[in-house]
Amino acid sequence: MEYYQIAIDGPSGSGKSTLAKGVANKLQILYLDTGAMYRACGLKAIKTGIDTKDTEEVEKMMKDIKIDITHEDGEQHVWLDGEDVSKEIRMPGVSVAASDVSAIPCVREAMVDLQRKISEGKNVVLDGRDIGSKVFPGAKYKFFLVAAAEERARRRLLELQQKGVTDTTYEDVLRDIQYRDQQDTTRAASPLVKVEDAIEIDTTKIGIDETLDLLLSYIK
Repeated sequence: MEYYQIAIDGPSGSGKSTLAKGVANKLQILYLDTGAMYRACGLKAIKTGIDTKDTEEVEKMMKDIKIDITHEDGEQHVWLDGEDVSKEIRMPGVSVAASDVSAIPCVREAMVDLQRKISEGKNVVLDGRDIGSKVFPGAKYKFFLVAAAEERARRRLLELQQKGVTDTTYEDVLRDIQYRDQQDTTRAASPLVKVEDAIEIDTTKIGIDETLDLLLSYIK
């Protein structure tokens, strides 16, 4: 049996995770949120007091980090050193830390290896920033989502509020998103880039359901 991958790349807040979950549900295949893995690495650095831009210290940290992914009732759970950190990794400060550590080659190598291992022998949809360019360049379907930074910040703030986070402002979220955009597109290791064979979809002015239908229309 031949297995396939669906790669959904794009900047923070463009709707990748929501759409990837929708695709996985419609097609009854595995969903893997790769960005959550980098957030776990960033959270580990925060918890241990490591400068997230200190390559040497992060490399030491990665030698004893343990990240596991489980799926319960259709939801992905991220475990960091035996602790379920699925909610904690969504805090804005962790987003910045994730962007910093993800620019370090040893972090990307470890996470890409883990992503490939989890996906082996399965039909899977993955969302991230380098799925189509690095993790699975041979993916059968590749998509690249974009949206205006202001709209992405609005969505992320709403998502946080729905999870009970009330001490974060729109300005905080927008600043984090703009920081991540700059970091992700200019880093040397696997930068965020639209590969030639990816289908670009601008989600700024269209809803999730409409975007999902559009995305699914390309998948045969």
